[in-house]
Amino acid sequence: MAIFSRTFGTGLLIGAAIAVAIAAAAITYERYDTRTLKRTVKRDAVLCGVNTGLPGFSIPDDKGNWSGFDVDICRAVAAAIFNDPNKVKFIPLDASERFKELRNRKVDILSRNSTWSMSRETEYGLNFAAVAYYDGEGFMVRQSRKIDSALELDGSKVCVQAGTTTQLNLADYFRANNIKYQELNLPKLDDVIKAYDSGQCDVLTTDVSQLYALRLRLTKPGEHVILPDVISKEPLAPVVRQRDDEWLLIVKWTIYAMLNAEELGVTSKNIDDALKSKKPDVMRLVGTEGAYGEEIDLSKDWAARIIRHVGNYGEVYERNVGIGSKLAIPRGLNQLWNAGGIQYAPPIR
Repeated sequence: MAIFSRTFGTGLLIGAAIAVAIAAAAITYERYDTRTLKRTVKRDAVLCGVNTGLPGFSIPDDKGNWSGFDVDICRAVAAAIFNDPNKVKFIPLDASERFKELRNRKVDILSRNSTWSMSRETEYGLNFAAVAYYDGEGFMVRQSRKIDSALELDGSKVCVQAGTTTQLNLADYFRANNIKYQELNLPKLDDVIKAYDSGQCDVLTTDVSQLYALRLRLTKPGEHVILPDVISKEPLAPVVRQRDDEWLLIVKWTIYAMLNAEELGVTSKNIDDALKSKKPDVMRLVGTEGAYGEEIDLSKDWAARIIRHVGNYGEVYERNVGIGSKLAIPRGLNQLWNAGGIQYAPPIR
C-alpha cells in the first residue's frame, strides 16, 4: 500500500510538472512566435491590423477596399513576399485591443498609427519595426476662439481618447506649464470626435496627423484650426511579435527599402530602368547585385517588387497624406534627411 501511495504521489508530481510545462509553453507560444512568414505563405495572405477608419492612413470605401499610408505598408510587405500587393487581409482594430490582438496572432503585423514606446515593447512582448511616420501630439480648436498657441488653453475642456499616450502627454503638458483644464476622456475615438463636434469640449487633442484626418469628419471642417504647437514625440511604427527575427527583418527592411528607393530616385514609374542600372547602390536595392533578399528568405527582387507595386516612401506619403491629398500634410520631419527632414534608412549593402 505504501509503495502504491509513493507511486501515486510521484505520478501526481510528474503530472503537475507536465501541466506546468504545458502552461508555460502555451504562454510562450502566445507571446512569442517564430513562424509568421511560414504561416503567411501557407495562408497566401498577410493579416494586417489597421485603424477602424482614419482618412489618409487606413480607411475602407463603400465596397470594402482599404487605402491609406498604413495600408500601403502592409501592401508593400505583401508585394515583397508574394509579388502581389493585394494578398492582404485588413482587420480593423480599436486602440484598446490592437496590441492584445497582435500578441494573440489575430494579425501578423499591426500597421495602425501606433507610437513606439519602451513599455509597449516590454509589457506586451512586441517589437516596433522601424519609424514609418514621425508625429507629435497637437491640438485642434474652433477658429472662433481666436487662439494661436496651446499656452492660451487655460481653463479649456479637452476631448481625448482614454488609454493612450495622448492622454498621458496631455496631463504632462498642462501640469508642466501650470495650465488648468478639464478632461473628457472616452474609450473610442469615434465618440471623442462626436463629443468635440457637438461642442461638449473646446479642444480636441491627438497626434497631429490624426487631427488633419479627423478634421475632415467634422460637420464644418473649415471652422477648425490645428495649432502649431507639438507637445510630444510620437514615432509611429508597424509592430510585430517578439522572438521572430525573420519577420521583424522583413517588415523593417520593407520600410527601409522604400526610403532608400526615394533617396536613390527609384520610383514605380522608372523601376524597369532601375533594373538596368549599373550604379552599385541601385543594383543592390533592386536585386541585380548581391543576395540581400535571399538572406531574409525573400527573392532577389523583393525591393523591386515593393517599388513596382506600391512605390517608394515619397510616393506613398504624397498620394495618401501629402500636399496633393485631401489631408495636405507637409512632409516636415518625414522629409528625407538630405532634404531637411529626419527620415533616414540604413543602406542595403
